[in-house]
Amino acid sequence: MSGQGTARALALESLTYYLQHGRLMDKPAELPDVLLGQAGAFVSFKKGGHLRGCIGTFAPTRPTIAEEIIQNAVSAGTEDPRFPPIGLAELSELEISVDVLEAPEQIYSLDELDPKKYGVIVRNGRRSGLLLPDLEGVDTATEQVEIAMEKAGIRPDEEIDLYRFTVTRYK
Repeated sequence: MSGQGTARALALESLTYYLQHGRLMDKPAELPDVLLGQAGAFVSFKKGGHLRGCIGTFAPTRPTIAEEIIQNAVSAGTEDPRFPPIGLAELSELEISVDVLEAPEQIYSLDELDPKKYGVIVRNGRRSGLLLPDLEGVDTATEQVEIAMEKAGIRPDEEIDLYRFTVTRYK
């Protein structure tokens, strides 16, 4: 099975298992190489074209990408504070995407961003906000940074450090 199908199937299987058993599933024994390395990963669930849950990590927190997806799928489905938890009856209606992040690199100007190609991380002290690349309705680097700052609770007049990253998107 390709990484494309496996990443999305793993996210759905993980959330399904958690909703049925109340605990995280074990990492499958057989995985494609693309899910064996370490990287941050975001899992997004949509229903009827609208976001239903999205949570991830911008740096690895687990031994493998597969385990990152397992954890983040459960978190996106049950812990995203913007939405009520996803129920078993909704699973067949979900659209799933998984973004595996490359390591972020610091940049020094909005000119180094392209919201279709790069995601962005903004930081001010311990506050940070992240926005994935190629999101509907986000067309400029300025919009991308403003949204990430708002997510982090950083005011427009505060100084920020900027980082960009690329993703491999499985959808």
